[in-house]
Amino acid sequence: MTIMHPRRFPHVTSVTSRTRGLIGAALAFALGAAPLGAQSRRPAPEFAVAEATIPQMQAALREGRTTSRELVTRYLVRIATYEDRLNGVAWINARALQEADERDRERAAGRIRGPLHGIPVAVKDNIQTRDMPTTGGALAFAGFVPPYDATLVQNLRDAGAIILAKTTLTELANWVAPGMPANYSALFGYSYNPYDPRRDPRTQLDDGRPVLSTGGSSSGVGTAVSFWAANVGTETSGSILSPANQNMLVGIKPTVGRVSRRGVIPITGDQDTPGPMARTVADAAIMLGALEGARPDTADAATRTCARPPRGDYTAFLDSASLRGARIGVPRAFFFDRFTIPGDSVPRGGLTGERATLMQEAISILRARGAVIVDPADIPSVVAPDAQNSFLRWPVCAGVGDRDCSIAFQYGMKRDFNAWLRTLGQAAPVASLKQLREWNLAHRNGGALRYGQGLLDASDTVDVAVERARYEADRAKDVRLSATEGIDAVMERYRLDAILFPASSGAGIAARAGYPSIGVPFGFAPNGPASGFPEGFGALPTPFGVMFTGRACSEPRLIGIAYAFEQATRKRVPPPLFP
Repeated sequence: MTIMHPRRFPHVTSVTSRTRGLIGAALAFALGAAPLGAQSRRPAPEFAVAEATIPQMQAALREGRTTSRELVTRYLVRIATYEDRLNGVAWINARALQEADERDRERAAGRIRGPLHGIPVAVKDNIQTRDMPTTGGALAFAGFVPPYDATLVQNLRDAGAIILAKTTLTELANWVAPGMPANYSALFGYSYNPYDPRRDPRTQLDDGRPVLSTGGSSSGVGTAVSFWAANVGTETSGSILSPANQNMLVGIKPTVGRVSRRGVIPITGDQDTPGPMARTVADAAIMLGALEGARPDTADAATRTCARPPRGDYTAFLDSASLRGARIGVPRAFFFDRFTIPGDSVPRGGLTGERATLMQEAISILRARGAVIVDPADIPSVVAPDAQNSFLRWPVCAGVGDRDCSIAFQYGMKRDFNAWLRTLGQAAPVASLKQLREWNLAHRNGGALRYGQGLLDASDTVDVAVERARYEADRAKDVRLSATEGIDAVMERYRLDAILFPASSGAGIAARAGYPSIGVPFGFAPNGPASGFPEGFGALPTPFGVMFTGRACSEPRLIGIAYAFEQATRKRVPPPLFP
């Protein structure tokens, strides 16, 4: 299939041929163009990049056991070997080897930029990069190279990182259509989970989607199989924590404003935040410090919300004794145990079987490591007896004219997406959300609307002037139910350091509050009832982790708690099908 693109590019080839071409070209260059003087070096034992941590890579670079060029080359080999089975790579940086050589020369001259010097990482394809396209997975943006880098991209480069690639994603961060599968986009198709990289065989779901969800809208696939050291995702509600959980990764969803959003395709500035995904808490902490940068971003006022730690170093909080005396709440109602929401007659939520067993084990470990477990520590807005004060009765509006729900996402998309397009000037492939919708309709036969665009349609009906009063009231209710009468209330009542959630189940309430959370791998659970699959299919289990949530700007404390839990458990298992 050839995709015609407005204004800027005559064609962009299909995902499969695009990826193979990029990998082939980069790999050929990697293997065939050795840097000056490389032939005279004595061979050294090969440094294995699979599961290597950032501190391990830095030690190997410092001691001369590898080079940044060699790291890039070995990651490219892994991409070339496994990418066709996973579809986790959107774009590869054609200058990655050149940048690696530059970092190697700087290291040889004694100049170290920062904690990511010479380390290959990836960023989500809704984060602007001037050396690779930025598309959000939308056909209308195919091949679009923006006129400026996102602030976080510059921060990564200032810290010495090599941005090796862009990751796939759910189209426009999952604000296109209800029912769009995680990590599907019109431009890139479906991504597959490395813990079971097969298509779903069930008749009602056999449209090509993965049998084991990748989570979304960010992708953790490439980091899970060591295509790079770590990656940057973005979250509006669950889009870092969900894929981190599904790919057995550590995900840090920061306080909104901790990391600049300038140059990130938005949904709503009220909740959007970039954040790191990595294989260890230490790697995620290093990434967070680099992403935050040395100073607030004048283009994003929210970056003044939280004080930066000394020297921007979150590794200072990596203390295996951090659980001693930590007060951790267990929100039983709905998240652990079934709960009847006001107006319902049948209870919802809760855990059963292996998931309940895993969480009880996690609580026992926390207690054994010195944490004070407050159980139950139910969230007031979750257990509120009346619908008006119930967080669970206050969903996000999805359709045109929806009532009794928050219009904040629809309003934010209309306001912030159009504002973002204006920053692109004449380079913008479309001039407005309305033009994007029209372009999609005109290219329906080319695959632009496989799942429709109901969320975009509903957002575009919003009149930001006329509906401002409703938006402000809805946003105030979001904050009241998620923060004031939610997370803040339970944490103040029980003097908590963190709230413990199963998997990424608390992502929604933390996201609306704008508060930080960290997900940590912990085990596996069944992927749905076995009776749902064809006989003999043998669905493999899904990763299952835990999530720690705190109040605004509490990342240092959460990192300490998450690190101590990780060191006490060490439950991450690399995907066995991708050694």
